[in-house]
Amino acid sequence: MISTSDTRRSKELIEGRVRAAHRALLYAIGLTKKDLSKPLIAIVNSWNEIVPGHIHLQTLSESVKKGVRDGGGVPLEFNTIAICDGLCQGHIGMSYPLPSRDLIADSIELMVEAHRFDAMVLIASCDKIIPGHLMAAGRLDIPCIMVTGGPMQAGSYLNQSITLTDMREFVGKIEIGQLTDEELAEIEKIACPGAGSCSMLGTANSMAIIAEVLGISLPRCATILAVSPEKRRIAYESGVQVMQLLRDGVKPSSILTRDAFDNAITVDVAIGGSTNTLLHIPAIAKECGLNIEIDEFDKVGRRTPHISAIKPSGEWTMKDLDDAGGVPAIMMTLNSLLHLNTLTVTGKTVSENIANVIIRNTEVIRSLDNPIHREGGLAVLKGNLAPEGAVVKQSAVDDRMMCHSGPARVFETMEQAVLALQKHQIQKGDVMVIRYEGPKGGPGMREMHMVTSILMGMGFGSSVALVTDGRFSGSTRGPCIGHVSPEAFEGGPIALVKDRDMIIIDIPSRRLDIELSKHEMTRRLQEWNQPPPKVKRGVLWRYAHLVTSPIRGAYLKDGLD
Repeated sequence: MISTSDTRRSKELIEGRVRAAHRALLYAIGLTKKDLSKPLIAIVNSWNEIVPGHIHLQTLSESVKKGVRDGGGVPLEFNTIAICDGLCQGHIGMSYPLPSRDLIADSIELMVEAHRFDAMVLIASCDKIIPGHLMAAGRLDIPCIMVTGGPMQAGSYLNQSITLTDMREFVGKIEIGQLTDEELAEIEKIACPGAGSCSMLGTANSMAIIAEVLGISLPRCATILAVSPEKRRIAYESGVQVMQLLRDGVKPSSILTRDAFDNAITVDVAIGGSTNTLLHIPAIAKECGLNIEIDEFDKVGRRTPHISAIKPSGEWTMKDLDDAGGVPAIMMTLNSLLHLNTLTVTGKTVSENIANVIIRNTEVIRSLDNPIHREGGLAVLKGNLAPEGAVVKQSAVDDRMMCHSGPARVFETMEQAVLALQKHQIQKGDVMVIRYEGPKGGPGMREMHMVTSILMGMGFGSSVALVTDGRFSGSTRGPCIGHVSPEAFEGGPIALVKDRDMIIIDIPSRRLDIELSKHEMTRRLQEWNQPPPKVKRGVLWRYAHLVTSPIRGAYLKDGLD
C-alpha cells in the first residue's frame, strides 16, 4: 500500500474541509473513501476507432489499469486524439498530423495539471502520437511510463511479406503495366491483417523503439506485436511499475537525460529509422530542457554502422526484429557505443537491462564487424540549396544514386508532382523539386509519400531523385531528400530553383547544391515574392505562425524563443 505522502499532488483535490465539493465530484464518478487515500494515476490513452494502430488500445488500457490497482493506485482514464498518417496521404489531410503532435502534448498537460494526477501511464501508437506523449512526459515531469501499441502483423501475398510500403508502390507498378487493378484489389484486402502500427520501420515503430531506448518503456515493449498476449502482459507490468516509480520518486527528468538521448540517436541511425525522428527527438529533448542539433545525428551516424535492415530498407519485418531479440538485442550489439549507466523505468540501468540478452538472429541484427553499411542510416546534407540542412535516409538509397546530378523539375505542390508522374512526364536523371510544403508554407509539412511510392513503383529508384522542403513517411525508400531548410515560404534557396537548373546530390560528402552563382541566386532572391498563405484561419493558420524550422524539430514557439 502507498502511504499518503505530503508530495502526493492529488491531496490538493482530496484533503481538508474546503475540499468537500471536490470529494463529492470524485464520489460521483464512483470512487470510494478508500480510493481517496490512494494516488490518482492518469491513464492517457490514444484509442479511437479509425486508426489501426489504436483500435486495440482499450484492451491494453484494461491491463494497465489492473496493474495500477494491484500496485495500490486508482487509475482514471482519458483520451488524446490520434491521426492516421496513412489515411492522410496524398490530400489536404496530411497538413494536420504534425500540428497534432503539439496539440496532444498540450492536451495531456491540461488534463494532468488541472486534475492534479500523481503519475501517469501513456498509451500510444503511431507517428505523431508517441512523440506528443513523450513531449508531455518531459514537460510535466511526474512519474510515468509509456506503453506503445505494438506493430501490426505483416500481410502476405504469393508467399511474400507485404507492408504498407509495398502496398503504395503497387500503384506505381500499375502505371507501368506490372500489376493489374484486379490484383491490387485483392492485395489491399490482405495487406494490413489487423491491429497495430504498420509493420515496417516507419515513424510509428521508429518512435516506439526510441521510447524504449530512452528508458521510458519496459524492455521489448516496442517490438512485441499488437495482437500478442505478451503485449497485454507488458501493459499490466507497466501499470504495476508506475506505482513503484511513484514510490521511489523517479521522474522523467531522471530518465530522459542527455545520455539517454545520445543512446536514442545511436540506435536510430543504426537501424535506419524514419527521417521524422529528426523532427521528434529534438522536440522531445526541448521539453526536457535539452538542446539537440540536427548535426548531432550526422556526427553519430558517421561513427555508427547500419546493423538492421527492416522494411522498407531491407527484407525483414518488425516481427523478425522482435524474434531476433528486439530493442534489447540491438542495444546489446551497440553496447560499446552507448551510455550504459542511464536509468530506465525498470529501476535498473541499461547495462543491467541487457546483461542477459541473447541475439537470436544475426542476419536481422548484424554485428558491428559485419554491418550492412559502414555508416548509419540517416544523413544530414548541406550546401547552397540547403544552407541550414536537409535529411535523407541513406540506408534506403540505391548505391547508384548516392551521387547524382540532374535537371530540376519544379513543382509547387505534391499534387502537381503526382500528376506529372501519372502523365509520364518525368525522365530518368531528373531531380523532382517539390516546394512550399514546409511547416509554414504547407502549412503542416506534408509527407510526400504518395510521390515517392509511385516513383519507386515505376522503377525510378535508381535514376530519379526527389528534393523537398516537406517531409517523408518513415516507410519511404529511395533518393528522397526532405526537410530542406530554410523552406521556400521563408525565401530559402529552394524557392529560387527553376526548371532545368542542375541539382547536385553527393550523399557521401553530405552535399546538396544547385549549380548557380551567388550573384544569380541573389538576383533571383531580389525578384522573389512570398506567396500568400494557403490558409487564413483555424489550427493550420495558428501553426504556421508559431512553428519553427524542421531543423529545430518544428516545435512551436512558446514565447521564450
